[in-house]
Amino acid sequence: MTIAERQKQPDPRERSERREARAWAWAVSATPIGPLLLAATDEGLVQVVFHAEEKTAAEAVARLTRRLGAEPTSLPSASLRPASPAVTAPAVTAPASAAALPVARCTEQLGEAIRQVESYFAGDTKAFTLPLDWSLITGFNRRVLRELAAHVPYGTVVGYQDLADRVGEPGAARAVGVAMGSNPLPVVVPCHRVVESGGGIGGFGGGLETKRTLLALEGVLPQPLF
Repeated sequence: MTIAERQKQPDPRERSERREARAWAWAVSATPIGPLLLAATDEGLVQVVFHAEEKTAAEAVARLTRRLGAEPTSLPSASLRPASPAVTAPAVTAPASAAALPVARCTEQLGEAIRQVESYFAGDTKAFTLPLDWSLITGFNRRVLRELAAHVPYGTVVGYQDLADRVGEPGAARAVGVAMGSNPLPVVVPCHRVVESGGGIGGFGGGLETKRTLLALEGVLPQPLF
């Protein structure tokens, strides 16, 4: 079986994806690299979308609606922004029924994701501590992204070949690049930290200027002069 085929093949060690409709919520956060759409289920952050202006956001929401099998939860934006990590909105802490628990949980997950992403861009958060919902990606791609998230910290980079070696696939450097391009959780799962072994910056789904900005934020590259 080729690496390309393995990228599409679910890992037997992984939990199979749930097929039933799932509660989820989304919001757009303004950041130095443009608007980011963040979406969360009751399990955790499920997707981050770059350049989430109105058209891109609408397309992303439509895709997620199809994949998760349900329309997103619509709640006041205030419920997504607790005054502090210890304080949550009443809609989150006091659901009306057991059926409302997943809705409350995904809203809580989304609010915490917004808080940590904003803290990251402010230079305060160096490591995300968010539950992640990996259900939008499987197989080899998921294994590579999990390795990246767990073992390539803030302010460091890794080569495509090195990452392939780390997951026991030394011939899969090119496939690692494909996995980075399929990352549903950029910034939080830091595919911007994956670069060419020869010193080149490599590609990036959010655009090379976005990649340079993220690496400059983390001190890997100098800040742009203009």
